[in-house]
Amino acid sequence: MHTKWLSELWRFRELVYFLAWRDVKVRYKQAVLGVAWAILQPLVGMIVFTFIFGRLAGISSDGIAYPLFSFSALVLWGYFSGVVGQTGQSLVANSNLITKVYFPRVALPASTVLAGLLDFSIGLGFLVVLMTYYVVREEQAAPNWTLVWVPFFLAHLILLTLGVGLLLAALNVRYRDIKHVVPLLLQMWLFLTPVVYPMSAIPERFHPLMALNPLTGIVEGFRACLFSGRQLDPALTAISLAVTVIVFVVGLLYFRRTERAFADII
Repeated sequence: MHTKWLSELWRFRELVYFLAWRDVKVRYKQAVLGVAWAILQPLVGMIVFTFIFGRLAGISSDGIAYPLFSFSALVLWGYFSGVVGQTGQSLVANSNLITKVYFPRVALPASTVLAGLLDFSIGLGFLVVLMTYYVVREEQAAPNWTLVWVPFFLAHLILLTLGVGLLLAALNVRYRDIKHVVPLLLQMWLFLTPVVYPMSAIPERFHPLMALNPLTGIVEGFRACLFSGRQLDPALTAISLAVTVIVFVVGLLYFRRTERAFADII
């Protein structure tokens, strides 16, 4: 693949940092709770899912405390869904900038992905606190050496988020109803991903189909890194990574193919 876009993005890296910092400031401007929202959103989801799926429905969590089981996936899902939603609007929201100034257009979705890492880091920090509580007070098994694989799955998630974001951002310039489709798509995607249930709850004949959802391999792999007694599934991880690379390449190629017309039709 032509890497000119990558060298351009590197030359304009200060612009990417500036745009990311601008997004962070706008997000928390006049927000009473500030960065606490980064914890509050997955925390509320954890409480609701624990009550509905853990208590009422009695869904298995493979021996892991259900609040910890759900929060470990919700913090990943929160980053993906939040950033994808914002990235899809990143070009249209900056239409004045696109029509007046030259810069690599990929800087806009890239800056949104970068800005989301602040909330993501805070959510991961709270996950560490939650895990510490369950290990010390609730006798949850402590993590083992598989923790070294955590950065791999986090990088995998970021790559997938950028790929989906690039595709949606480019599509949204030409088809403005994309912004109405994305929330529905994300809602369906949530329940097609093992966030509130483990893979073991899905009949084995459906596992190959589930594996085609790249978030399945990311969530399951991340949990396997955190919780003792769970095994990393190399086949599931490989399929997930392959689909992620395809999504990223398709998203990038479509973005690069259509970006010359952005200023004309935005």
